Amino acid sequence: MYGFSAAGRKTPRGTSSSGVRSMLIPSQLSPFPPQSIAFSGVSERRRGLAQEKMNENGVFSRDKVLTIDTMNPTVKNVEYAVRGPIVQRAMQIEKELREGVKKPFTEVIKANIGDAHAMGQQPITFFRQVLALCSYPELLNENMFPEDAKNRAQRILQACGGGSVGAYSASQGIDCVRQDVARYIERRDGGVPCDPDNVYLTTGASDGIVTMLKLLVCGEGASRTGVMISIPQYPLYSAALAELGAVQVNYYLNEEKCWSMDLSELESSLAEARKHCNPKALCIINPGNPTGQVQSRQCIEDVIRFAAKERLFLMADEVYQDNVYAEGCQFHSFKKVLFELGPEYSDNVELASFHSTSKCYMGECGFRGGYMEVINMDAEVQAQLSKLVSVRLCPPIPGQALMDLVVNSPQPGEPSHITFMKALGQAPDMFYCMKLLEETGICLVPGSGFGQKDGTYHFRMTILPPTEKLKILLAKVKEFHQKFTQQYS
Repeated sequence: MYGFSAAGRKTPRGTSSSGVRSMLIPSQLSPFPPQSIAFSGVSERRRGLAQEKMNENGVFSRDKVLTIDTMNPTVKNVEYAVRGPIVQRAMQIEKELREGVKKPFTEVIKANIGDAHAMGQQPITFFRQVLALCSYPELLNENMFPEDAKNRAQRILQACGGGSVGAYSASQGIDCVRQDVARYIERRDGGVPCDPDNVYLTTGASDGIVTMLKLLVCGEGASRTGVMISIPQYPLYSAALAELGAVQVNYYLNEEKCWSMDLSELESSLAEARKHCNPKALCIINPGNPTGQVQSRQCIEDVIRFAAKERLFLMADEVYQDNVYAEGCQFHSFKKVLFELGPEYSDNVELASFHSTSKCYMGECGFRGGYMEVINMDAEVQAQLSKLVSVRLCPPIPGQALMDLVVNSPQPGEPSHITFMKALGQAPDMFYCMKLLEETGICLVPGSGFGQKDGTYHFRMTILPPTEKLKILLAKVKEFHQKFTQQYS
């Protein structure tokens, strides 16, 4: 049987001229005239489908399915200042300069983002040697690479499917790399245990941070998850919270006290937020970005106690942990302080900490390597975390390999060690003496200032202090030396 569309064309019953099925009511059963029925059908079509219109060439086209009005509204709330309109304009200006447009300057200098290599920092030779060997294993047969670089590359390749960095890895990351990260964390934190099963390799620290926020955010209205972030903050946090539809809870750093965290500010910010959302997490960036401060140990203890009291999940962004230069400053990881506070806190406070290959002396932003470690996470939630990371298959394998090299760098006695230390900008004996001074207050002189045989390292000290003070000095040097050799050998 056939009916007629509003345009008068003969169509199968139940089908409109646009090919969309509709129901036509026989006129003798309908309380409305046929014209009304046809008009109503067009109205329904307009409400349910993109409207057709004729363009200037006489061809019918449809409105876009995805428009600024129909897209995900949370995405429109996302802002990311370090790559925002100013940066886009900078790229346009660069193009204009290449095309010969005259400007009162000859180049655009980008100081908007922490991209060390883009600003001229040279990559670490050892890192690139190993990555080259991993990418093109035939180079393992060449004599141009040191043996320790070859050994690292072979170890990584043996852990890859088919011996190739082109294969997927486990979603949580290559097993031997996670083990190396765990051993690195243990050395960094003075022996605090680290379970490789709690380590997740990530596509830069950003990937881990966003993944954790996805697990945390839920609820609607007054029950919607609130996340406390520092102001000033790195815009990743505000952008991710906007995209996830979470509530951004600001707490302000104290500029007058070198951008330190103020416990009373945390308390008042949390109390105000609880009036309209459900604050569940506290994010800390230490060392700070963009403020550059290094939080004191006392401050970290206060924050941990605050989180325990208020039942907040701690997220510690520690990607700048090797960028500590100010006299009297020292990096303390949140995990180390947490465990030194004792079981009351170390068995209960939930913590996720993050590190990256993109910053510090590495500056390898483009490889997108990083890790996160989770502490005291509920077992069922951690299973969900493993499921969530499996959706993205795995982090980039070269980034995982690079993360392994960062946490497993050349050691004394290996062929690449001397070259690697010059990459850090310090001779090994200078590094040793500087670290000794920062950690013990004992001032010695590097042996390189006096001359020494190549490949050997010394320090010079006097024995002028009184006997009792000399005993204290020697005991501290012994303790430091044992700790130093454990950490770097």
